[in-house]
Amino acid sequence: MRANTKSGKPAGLSEKSSDFILVVFCTIFLLLVAYPLYYILIASISDPYDVYAGKTFLLPSQLTLEGYKAVFADSSILTGLFNSFKYTIIGTAFSVLMLYLSAYPLSVKTLPGRKWISIFFIITMYFGGGMVPTYLIVKQTGLINNIWSLFLPGGVGVGNMIIMRNFFENSIPKEMTEAAEIDGASKWLTFIRIVVPLSRSIMAVMVVFSMVAYWNDWFTSMIYLPSPSRAPLPLVLRNILIKSSASASQASTISGGFAELNRMTEMIKFSSIIVAAAPMLVIYPFVQKYFEKGFMAGAVKG
Repeated sequence: MRANTKSGKPAGLSEKSSDFILVVFCTIFLLLVAYPLYYILIASISDPYDVYAGKTFLLPSQLTLEGYKAVFADSSILTGLFNSFKYTIIGTAFSVLMLYLSAYPLSVKTLPGRKWISIFFIITMYFGGGMVPTYLIVKQTGLINNIWSLFLPGGVGVGNMIIMRNFFENSIPKEMTEAAEIDGASKWLTFIRIVVPLSRSIMAVMVVFSMVAYWNDWFTSMIYLPSPSRAPLPLVLRNILIKSSASASQASTISGGFAELNRMTEMIKFSSIIVAAAPMLVIYPFVQKYFEKGFMAGAVKG
């Protein structure tokens, strides 16, 4: 590194130059991340043939809402939307509660057997019975076609639990909890009145993680909730797309029918992605300010 001859300090970029380079880099990275979603959005309101022809690189072509009309024409879409909100709210509340009840005790260094309990949790991250044994357990416990089959088998995300445990260890002053106990507060009251209010940032991170996971989960519902009236939105959209694709295949023998149905299938595909992603995109900005702070505070330290 070249030294500054006047001050003897290492020479480098000025603060303005560094800020400019950082802004350019972040802008390029933002475009790389945001463009795929933007492309899906303009493709969902464009003619599929123009999409394949490369005419929608930046702007929509032959504006149309037929894809959205076809998606919302299905009577099960509102039921799926309601189910998804219900499962996401219940599942997120349950998962965050279980994370608190498992992570906070493990952050207390005086907990008897703390090391072995932590090892037990970590083992489950690497070894599992698989889908068939899990299905048999869910079936034997009578949870088939019960919404709790979506929450109980994976109630504690071990990776998230470790992040929360580190947050409690590094960010909650032990002096505060000890002072509360000296003043006569029980451990439960200390947890409710001190630990929970001081951990809102990490709570926001876990809420986002859980919301996204439950909102996008369609495979678990397909296995454990065979009733169509209990299907969440992603599963409903999947079924709509499958029916549309099947119709396009059946229309191959009809003159002129295949092209139009295939065009509709492509519009439904793009529209379904936007419909499924829109609620999470609307909710995320409200918790984003807590996200970075909580995630960095709960990061594993070397």
